[in-house]
Amino acid sequence: MVLMESDSELTLGDQAPAFELPGTDGETYSLSSFSDSDALLVVFTCNHCPYAKAKFDELNTLAESYDDLAVVGINPNDAESYPDDSFERMQELVEDGTIRYTAYLHDESQEVARTYGAVCTPDPFLFENTGDGFELVFHSRIDDAMSPDAEVTAHEMREAVEAVLAGEEIPVDETPSQGCSIKWREE
Repeated sequence: MVLMESDSELTLGDQAPAFELPGTDGETYSLSSFSDSDALLVVFTCNHCPYAKAKFDELNTLAESYDDLAVVGINPNDAESYPDDSFERMQELVEDGTIRYTAYLHDESQEVARTYGAVCTPDPFLFENTGDGFELVFHSRIDDAMSPDAEVTAHEMREAVEAVLAGEEIPVDETPSQGCSIKWREE
């Protein structure tokens, strides 16, 4: 496990890069799958990283608390080298209720993670639906607990989501997320 800090090349105001990925429910998802949502939270995550696992509950809360928010987990990790990140294990975590996001998607080619510039798990990107697509409005950590066993004192992503859904300025400064490095396939 290597501790990484997010450092994407996407900047505020950029359009969400397109994707077409399989979900744990057997459906294929793209950005248009979430066009009915006012906001879209794309989180590059995985099944095994302790930093990612520590955020499962908060991401479930976000997905269940805001009707106008789609929470989309994308697992880009190399499942050959990290079998706990397999698509089958993703499906098990959804089936047993551990993960209850709007969608949990598999980025087997790792192209989507590269396009977004994701580097760690979790690496969250919050987009606002402008009617012409999703525009990046916040690329920051989920909360202020920066280690898996730390206590959360500020739910920063929740504050950002509430501001976006209310049409207000986001009252939280961006702080890079940190977690395990994405497990890239050797080329």
